[in-house]
Amino acid sequence: MRKFVLVLGGLASAGLMLGNAGAAPPAKLTMVQARVIALKAAPGRVSKQEYEKEKGGWRYSFDIMQGKRLHEIGVDANTGAIVENVFEKPGT
Repeated sequence: MRKFVLVLGGLASAGLMLGNAGAAPPAKLTMVQARVIALKAAPGRVSKQEYEKEKGGWRYSFDIMQGKRLHEIGVDANTGAIVENVFEKPGT
């Protein structure tokens, strides 16, 4: 599984080059738009955000701290649909 981490939210559509991994395709949603969707599903503090290829599709992934719980929300980069909604142990 290859992950592409974006430092600035709006860069997903620019196509990020990472070594020989190739370019990430442009997304219909920006990181900021996806973050709003994720925080509506799981209010809290975003501790990590990524633009990544997962299971054949591109999505934004957000780790959201809710008290002592870590909630991971995945948002499809083209449709805005929530494609992952799970709790994880902090630090994983």
